[in-house]
Amino acid sequence: MATPVHRVPRPTRAQAAAWELGAFFRHLDYLLLLATGTLVAYGLWVLESVTRNDVAGDPDYYVFRQLVYVAVGVLLFAAAAAVDPGVYRKFRVPLYVLALVLLLAVFALAEEVRGSKRWIEIGFFNFQPSELAKLVLIVVLAGFVAERRHRAHEWRTTFGVVGLALPLTVLVFKEPDFGTSLIYGSIVLGALFFGGAPWRHLTALAVVVALVATALLWFLPSAGVEVLEPYQRERLTGFVDPDVDPSGSTYNVNQSITAVGSGGIDGRGVANATQTKFNYLPEHSTDFIFSSLAEQRGFLGASILLLLYGLIIWRGVKIVAVARDLYSAVVAGAIVFALLVQFFINVGMTIGIAPVTGIPLPLVSYGGSSLLTTLIMVGILESIHVRGRLAGAR
Repeated sequence: MATPVHRVPRPTRAQAAAWELGAFFRHLDYLLLLATGTLVAYGLWVLESVTRNDVAGDPDYYVFRQLVYVAVGVLLFAAAAAVDPGVYRKFRVPLYVLALVLLLAVFALAEEVRGSKRWIEIGFFNFQPSELAKLVLIVVLAGFVAERRHRAHEWRTTFGVVGLALPLTVLVFKEPDFGTSLIYGSIVLGALFFGGAPWRHLTALAVVVALVATALLWFLPSAGVEVLEPYQRERLTGFVDPDVDPSGSTYNVNQSITAVGSGGIDGRGVANATQTKFNYLPEHSTDFIFSSLAEQRGFLGASILLLLYGLIIWRGVKIVAVARDLYSAVVAGAIVFALLVQFFINVGMTIGIAPVTGIPLPLVSYGGSSLLTTLIMVGILESIHVRGRLAGAR
């Protein structure tokens, strides 16, 4: 008599979906999630304390609006974590075209604010296309590098990466937005580095960038050709010589250094932080929010912020190591490098070791576009981590 064969029933669609959902949550990077959530909460607390005197009769004006951005950002984070990174690779060409169109639309639709055209007004939300274009540039360059992984040592691969980035970078530079164009440059370097470009290529690019910067600052102006806007030139001159115009071009950074230095170890508190309270420190809710934090909460408060950023960068580097393929590794690496450079430039300009460029402090400065973009970036990192862990478990 034949032994009966017991067949294992195939899982239903609901069971398979439940397993996939469980596997997704098991493989999330919870340290990255915790660090990001803590930093967002910490940023809201900082924003509340530095802006409570900014709008008479409405101390929660900025915090309430930032909370709306955070709520939307959480949804976008969840969506980015759920989407396979390969989807962006598949649609990178239309995304690139969309980024170009939006950056061109800035010049036609945006209103000029302090000499710059950067934001397109959509209801109560000021949309900054250059922030979205950062994400697009990352996935486009990662796809380009991944397709040429066996030709990473060739100059034409390096030139191709630079050529793809150049149109977006030039458009952002002409808004003018020098700070964000620097972030685009860091994305290029990140894509090349994690894509396996030789050091001689990276060194050559660094030399070219230095020569272009020298030409923009000295050679071309000496020949009567002005490329930079007057305020940009003054900021760079003020960085080289902080005492050149203390009541003008270097006023912001001088007030920022004063605010940071006056905070001491544990800060002056909200009531006694005169630089922030009496508005001596301009842009203390956006560009110089780190200075206000250091004044109110001192070295200890600033250290908490730095440690949270350090944790995010560390987890990002770990995600590069577990990525399932070169494309995902380059995307993760470019995101991490871009966040690191943006953080360094923002904090550096508040203490005088980097020129004032007007870029926000990620996840802390007031503003929707930067916050939403950064949360999407972290969501993509989580997506890469989950897929990498799942691929490694098979």
